[in-house]
Amino acid sequence: MTSVHELIPTHGAMAACQALGLPRGAPARYLARERRAAFVGPRAARRVRPRPPMALDTVENQALLDTLNSERFVDTAPAAVYATLLDEGRYLGSVRTMYRLLARTGGSRERRNQLVHPVYTKPELLAIAPNQVWSWDITKLRGPAKWTYFHLYVILDIFSRYVVGWLIAERENSDLAEQLIADTVGRHNVERGMLTLHADRGTSMRSKPVAALLLDLDVAKSHSRPYVSDDNPFSEAQFKTLKYRPDFPARFGCLADARAFCQQFFGWYNDQHQHSGIGYMTPHSIHYGTAQAIHATRQATLDQAFLAHPNRFKGMQPQPHRLPTEVWINPPKDSNNLNIKQTNTLN
Repeated sequence: MTSVHELIPTHGAMAACQALGLPRGAPARYLARERRAAFVGPRAARRVRPRPPMALDTVENQALLDTLNSERFVDTAPAAVYATLLDEGRYLGSVRTMYRLLARTGGSRERRNQLVHPVYTKPELLAIAPNQVWSWDITKLRGPAKWTYFHLYVILDIFSRYVVGWLIAERENSDLAEQLIADTVGRHNVERGMLTLHADRGTSMRSKPVAALLLDLDVAKSHSRPYVSDDNPFSEAQFKTLKYRPDFPARFGCLADARAFCQQFFGWYNDQHQHSGIGYMTPHSIHYGTAQAIHATRQATLDQAFLAHPNRFKGMQPQPHRLPTEVWINPPKDSNNLNIKQTNTLN
């Protein structure tokens, strides 16, 4: 500290402390201690506190610690250990002493076995044609009164965005889901072993009747990770399209009203909606293979426009929006897929 006081007259207190790596207030504290020592004498050495007469000795502490860490009590709270030992006619120490010993040895934490959540695999699904990957989900539609809802079940082909099946009911039920899936697979003549059905982790989706049906139909099942809506993006986007329609009502008067609205909506969605995610084709044209002819017609129209006024296109041959060739749910990060950007357009 003497060197600091030697530098202060020439460099200043702050610069001297910075040069020696000391806090800025170190010189003042040093001088204060010197003045106090000169006035009252040196500070007396701190006395060693004697061990309280009621404290456990070393052997007793170790016996108590061994009991707490034994296989019987390793996941038991100290208060419960204390009560159990009293019931057995044994007293090894107070609850506070138990906590103090555990804190000293790093054991004062939650001693009970904690729930370990399983590691869920991120689903990575690829479709290169219709009827290879279907996505399904259930959403609620508000009923006539508060806290009343109708449940809309929808199955969607992720390649074509075609709604292959839907059902509306007054409740969510695994038997209804089983019926819808069975009817839809049969109606579309899906080949055995060729279809994957993807859903979130709702109770109906993970029910035993649905799992048994899929096994019987030779349909692979896939589930989203918990609380990850991006794992089921196509169903979520389709529900958004439904509920953001200008004529979507705030409430439905009855189940028949809701069914009539959905009948009209899905007819428009499948047959008229020009979907941005599939080259502005309708889901029907992609699903049933008529999109190539429509794409060729669009190309012919653009070719005529280009020949008539090439300057309007800056000399570049115009192209219609590309048709989908592959659609992913969670494409791998190392994928060189050229259509990943296109498949991210869901609505």
